[in-house]
Amino acid sequence: MLKVNVMCIYVSIPAYRRPEWASYTLGVFVCHSCSGLHRNIAQISKVKSLILDPWTPSELEFMDSVGNNAAKAIYEQLVPAFYYCPTFKDCTVLRDQWIRAKYERKEFLCVEKQEPYSAGYREGFLWKRGRDNGQYLSRKFILSEREGVLKYFNKHDAKEPKAIMKINTLNATFQPSKMGTAHGLQITYLKDNSTRNVFVYHEDGKEIVDWFNGIRAARLRYLQVAFPLALNSELLPKVTRNYLKEGYMEKTGPKHTEGFKKRWFTIDDRRLLYFKDPLDAYARGEVFIGSQENGYIVLPNLPSTIQGYHWPFGITIVTPDRKFLFACETEVEQKEWITAFLTVINRPMLPQEYAHISTNFDKI
Repeated sequence: MLKVNVMCIYVSIPAYRRPEWASYTLGVFVCHSCSGLHRNIAQISKVKSLILDPWTPSELEFMDSVGNNAAKAIYEQLVPAFYYCPTFKDCTVLRDQWIRAKYERKEFLCVEKQEPYSAGYREGFLWKRGRDNGQYLSRKFILSEREGVLKYFNKHDAKEPKAIMKINTLNATFQPSKMGTAHGLQITYLKDNSTRNVFVYHEDGKEIVDWFNGIRAARLRYLQVAFPLALNSELLPKVTRNYLKEGYMEKTGPKHTEGFKKRWFTIDDRRLLYFKDPLDAYARGEVFIGSQENGYIVLPNLPSTIQGYHWPFGITIVTPDRKFLFACETEVEQKEWITAFLTVINRPMLPQEYAHISTNFDKI
């Protein structure tokens, strides 16, 4: 009878959102992946399977009296607009710290608890990957909303920063798989209109997520000043962005007579960048991807005149100036890249994007 009752709760949730686990001390339903993260705060959250575990009448009654919407109203009262609220697709450290922030630290019930990422100034040490040797070394970082910069210093007592990253071009995205560390954060900024990558991490999950949300806070405030008439709903997608697609493809040069070379590609908004290694500091080249209205087209093949060895599944990007040729190892990868390219090409260009058109893709 108890299993029937819990199943009644279970089937009342829309099928596409239906979880199979629940925290019977918080009264919330969770996915299988997040159930493991709830176990990390067992003093606060105890989980059971909705299907496999037995349930007591009092547990069922509590679940029925709370639920996700009521818990959200309690634990997410004061979530800052800039704070990144992860989904099941996001990496573990983001989801773990979101759960801990809500239920363990109760950060969204008290504004004072949000100071580490909302104050507009942050100073601390992160492990930064060396540009040339690939070693991670401790570096002092300072985020200053007032100065509009994130900067780091090569020595702890250095007077002048090694690099100054302006907030107006700053982006940050978690890259644990790519970097090989669970807390890996990729920071990018524009230097002389070229993308510069900085790879950092911190052993403490809260520390690296606080840096991430501190960057988001500074970015949102910059955008609010730069676009005073825009709504937060319009600005938030521009605060930070995940990459639309990353992975290996092969490419040839502008004359299409060179051999195809394997490179790591990234679609970052309307920029297509390629690298010899995924963790390179600078791209070997990058190209602006415009819209279909401006003559940009993606084709699922290579021109018939192309000779020589290359991966079997081709892609041609047609721009007003030239054609870019790529090859994928599998048909699945080809379809995923084409879908990503079409997502960009089918999106109308904004007026300010016309100023960024460049085709410096020929650097090898």
